[in-house]
Amino acid sequence: MKLCSRLLFPAALFLFILSLPHTSFGQRGGQTITCSSNDGRRNYCAADTSRGVRLSRQISGSACIQGQTWGWDHRGLWVDRGCRAEFVVGGGGGGGNWGPGGGQGQVVTCSSNDGRRNWCDSFGARPDSINLSRQISGSACIRGQTWGVDQRGLWVDRGCRAEFTIGGRPGNGYGPGQIVTCSSNDGKRNWFGIPPRSDVRLSRQISGSACIEGQTWGRDNRGLWVDRGCRAEFMVR
Repeated sequence: MKLCSRLLFPAALFLFILSLPHTSFGQRGGQTITCSSNDGRRNYCAADTSRGVRLSRQISGSACIQGQTWGWDHRGLWVDRGCRAEFVVGGGGGGGNWGPGGGQGQVVTCSSNDGRRNWCDSFGARPDSINLSRQISGSACIRGQTWGVDQRGLWVDRGCRAEFTIGGRPGNGYGPGQIVTCSSNDGKRNWFGIPPRSDVRLSRQISGSACIEGQTWGRDNRGLWVDRGCRAEFMVR
């Protein structure tokens, strides 16, 4: 029993520390706080909300929507239903939910974890102002095929998981310097759909197997391909 107690106490302490908000100081004097609803329930993070709160970066797969899964009141900043994100408290945020960067837009993560179509709300934005900024999944995220926007909002399908910019400049989903991940998980050649005439460069190798242009990765009329265990992040322009 004494051994169990010694083991349980550090574990409980570790979980308690994880539940605490992470705080730093960002640009324009705003305080950056990470607040998490890890158990799917409403969680409060102590913060001075008198000067407003704005969402800076969503971390969770679950949508962070102001007034629905995050907000603030007299008790502080709250998150709910699995939302986990970085928030800027004060600094003239004005209470909006748009991230920093002079109109670059709020960044949200939307995931098709079960391989089925999943909707992540419309966030009150125009369809042409929702754009893919960074693919996270090994499965391809291609506008009109595995992600898009309809009357129900932003959707992803067939394993696509990515970060999207809400309220940024309109685009075709392959903005300047988009990072995509492509994997040869079975050791065989795998293709990833990319726009015609786009420039592709290897940004960061993830696999232990070598990623060598012309040997284990390249591009052809079917798109970007990887082979023989290569897994890497590529810059698509």
